[in-house]
Amino acid sequence: MSDKKKEEEEKKKKLAAAAEEDDDDEDDTSDDDDSSDDDEEAASDPKPPVKAASKASKKDEEEDDEEEEEEEDEKPAAAAKAPAPSRGAPPQVRASFAKNLWTITKREFAGYFNSALAYIVISASMVLFGLYFFFYQGGIWQIDRASLGRMFDFVPAWICFLTIPLFTMRAMSEEKRMGTIELLITLPVRDSEVILGKYLGALGVLVVQIALLTFYPLVMFKFPWTMGAFDWGPFWSSIFGLFLMGSAGIAIGMLFSGMTDSQIVSYFATAATLLILFFVGSLVQFVKGWPGEVISFFSFQTRYEPFARGLIDSRAVVYFLSVTVLCLLESFRQLEGRRWR
Repeated sequence: MSDKKKEEEEKKKKLAAAAEEDDDDEDDTSDDDDSSDDDEEAASDPKPPVKAASKASKKDEEEDDEEEEEEEDEKPAAAAKAPAPSRGAPPQVRASFAKNLWTITKREFAGYFNSALAYIVISASMVLFGLYFFFYQGGIWQIDRASLGRMFDFVPAWICFLTIPLFTMRAMSEEKRMGTIELLITLPVRDSEVILGKYLGALGVLVVQIALLTFYPLVMFKFPWTMGAFDWGPFWSSIFGLFLMGSAGIAIGMLFSGMTDSQIVSYFATAATLLILFFVGSLVQFVKGWPGEVISFFSFQTRYEPFARGLIDSRAVVYFLSVTVLCLLESFRQLEGRRWR
């Protein structure tokens, strides 16, 4: 009997152990099911992360808006803190005008000496001046005084006939012939800067030629020869008169150069006009009354004669400057009118 009881107790223990194992397995499976259910719910319901992202983006947008508002508020404050321009400071427009004018003038002046034209004209002129001064009708040796008056009888006519027309014939006509005038108009420069720059470039070359005339009295009356006491007053007044007449002549040449695209036409038109204005003064002695006074008023020769005698006539100064300004204004109008065609 005791053996049977032991066997029954062992069977009960085994059955109890088996029942406990089954309970543990069921708990594990239930935990797995719960976790899988949670994962499925999380996968099927993505709303919470989206809401979080939208909230973050809204916050970023609000921060950006705040930063932009702060920047806009800072701009007026910075503008208020900026120092106001002083009244005595030159405006920026004048600075740019001077810079552009200097650039164009320098380019035009260098353009004359980059070709052989300026060297040939100046060299030939100096040789002819010397030949006329020393050898024409006995030259200076027949005058028996230290004076360059004979030279200044010939130089003005030569400048009107050859020097000024050659230096101005290509000023605007060359731009038209090559088609660069259209490009010049579209550049960020004013028409007045173009006209004045080209005018000053040509005037600079003429000034070089006139300045070289000073070598004659220096060589003859200072070193290496000393031919007597030289009166510098009439010489400098004659140089000043040549400068004024040359300024007016170059302005006339600029005017004709802007009317045509042919350098030849520009040359002959300028030369003919200047020669007429110069030699018309010789008709004064044949025309009496008010017609003679009108001819004398417009004659370059009549206006230049006081300078050759050592006098500076204010009326002649005003006349030459008036011709210069009027011709430059007309050249400016020509270029400005081309812009609107």
